[in-house]
Amino acid sequence: MARHHDDDDDDEVTERRGSVVVPFLWGLAAGAALGLLFAPMSGEELRADLASRSRKLKDLASQKVDEIEDLVAGGYEEARAKVEERIESAKRTVKEGRQAARDVVEAGRETAQGAREELERRLADAREARRAARRAPDEEPGA
Repeated sequence: MARHHDDDDDDEVTERRGSVVVPFLWGLAAGAALGLLFAPMSGEELRADLASRSRKLKDLASQKVDEIEDLVAGGYEEARAKVEERIESAKRTVKEGRQAARDVVEAGRETAQGAREELERRLADAREARRAARRAPDEEPGA
């Protein structure tokens, strides 16, 4: 008979088992401690050896902490530099956009001014032509 297999059951089993790394490390530490205790050394030699090893371990841990601090600081500085670069780029883009808008507005003003002057010139020509047309019929009969 086929057995129903539910994914939720697998999740529960995984959660109960947990990681095997932590128990392994505890076992390793316990084994090392037992090995030292049963080693053919005198108590004084064992204490000296433990002190030496603990100093080496402390130095190694300190060295690793310094390395991690350097990595974090370097990553922070790199990220900060990238953010500042992007901000400056955005500022330049905005500045260029403003200048382009000013140029367009100025060109529009110049075009409008030119069109106005042209319109005023044509209007003046049209008025002059109309005045001339009004004077022309008056001048013909008298001629």
